[in-house]
Amino acid sequence: MARTRAGPATHAGRIIWNDAVRSSPWSAPQILLLGHRLGMPRCPPDSPLDSPANAPLNPRPRKSGRTHSSMPNGPSKSGFFLLEAINAFGTAFYFNFLFFHMGAQFGWTDRENFALSAAHGFVYIFAALWAGQFAQRFGYVRTLRIGFAVMALVMIAAGLVTGAISQVVLLVLWTLGVCCTWPTLEAAVSEGEPPRRLQRMIGFYNLTWAGGAAVGFFAGGALIEALGPRSIFFLPAGLHALQLVLTYTLPLDLTRAALPGIESLPHGPATAADPAASPSLTSRPIARTRAFLRLAWFANPFAYIAINSILPVMPSLARKLALSPMLAGFFCSIWLFARLAAFLVLWLWPGWHYRRGWFFGAYGMVMASYLAILLSTHLAVLVLAQLAFGLGLGLLYYSSLFYSMDVGDTKGVHGGFHEAAIGIGIFGGPAVGAAALHFLPGVRDGAAWTVSVVLLAGLMGSLIIARRNFGSTARGIS
Repeated sequence: MARTRAGPATHAGRIIWNDAVRSSPWSAPQILLLGHRLGMPRCPPDSPLDSPANAPLNPRPRKSGRTHSSMPNGPSKSGFFLLEAINAFGTAFYFNFLFFHMGAQFGWTDRENFALSAAHGFVYIFAALWAGQFAQRFGYVRTLRIGFAVMALVMIAAGLVTGAISQVVLLVLWTLGVCCTWPTLEAAVSEGEPPRRLQRMIGFYNLTWAGGAAVGFFAGGALIEALGPRSIFFLPAGLHALQLVLTYTLPLDLTRAALPGIESLPHGPATAADPAASPSLTSRPIARTRAFLRLAWFANPFAYIAINSILPVMPSLARKLALSPMLAGFFCSIWLFARLAAFLVLWLWPGWHYRRGWFFGAYGMVMASYLAILLSTHLAVLVLAQLAFGLGLGLLYYSSLFYSMDVGDTKGVHGGFHEAAIGIGIFGGPAVGAAALHFLPGVRDGAAWTVSVVLLAGLMGSLIIARRNFGSTARGIS
């Protein structure tokens, strides 16, 4: 049948179609394919879908006969999410309760726990940078296998040794293994994703690791009481060994043939995508979006300064409130669940993207709730402060990771930068706390007040960055 010339009715239909497209929650390739199947004419030049990045997927099957899901976490990515969930549970269980173990076994106080956490953070900074570059060059799966193997072996050794110094050395080695996992997992779930789907992938990534970490801390105390104190080593050892096995059994292919609709990935190890083939998720000027990236990268370490100034003193906080390890896990993990809730809201609602008001409001919430947690003498105050703390941390962390993956084309390298910034906070907070306890031993809650001054300095620095990039009267990007 010959095609007829488009008349006024067809033109009106195109206008209605384009308006529906702009307000639709579906991805562009899904809408184009639906329109093709419904017999809609090709989008006119002014259509929001008429761009190479939104070209419909080729409906013809591949020669190999493989079919692919159009879901954001299809077969090639679901394996990474499973590894991420196990990783979050195992690492949170070990690291958070290591401070309880060092206090119970060796009589360590807050000062020694601060020093232990600072050593972990110092190594984390440089190991994360190296691991991100290594994963980008040699492949994500290979890097994950190295990390899981190192972590499993270290946990087995930690469960067998009895000296405090041995535990410190093994924590450093464990940190090297951890740094092979988090930047790699972040990059793997983001690599090759179309811009319109990137937000969903990052959102699901955040929900997965935050949920695993929250459950690991929440259930950790009960598990230790049920399985014994050495379970903080042997249980993670088993989990990391399971992860290593899963890297050989799960579909973890990140080649172009394994990712539907992706044109920027070559066959072989993951490499940097072509910037021309990976447009930004937003249509805003790249210079201004990078300004938000700098702002988020600067502030995120201060969020981790706050976190890692609290974790080492959790044992003493639990003693002050007369909480057993099991109850400490229940009541001191509330902020982790609040952060998980924040991730869910930020994933479903993109209105916070590139808005400074939300960013600085979250920072202020973290500062106030940090002091409230450490100075609290009542359980109700501790619970309410943790809720605010987790919500504020959620936005600060989400900003850093989202802008890293939205602006950056080399996912592995940028994942390393993101994790290295976290390492700065992991080192900085405990280092300041330890210094305060050493030089101000007679000051009540001296570590809490000293770290608060550092957090205030971070807020001032963030405001300076915002002023230089957006001007004194700019209200941010909307």
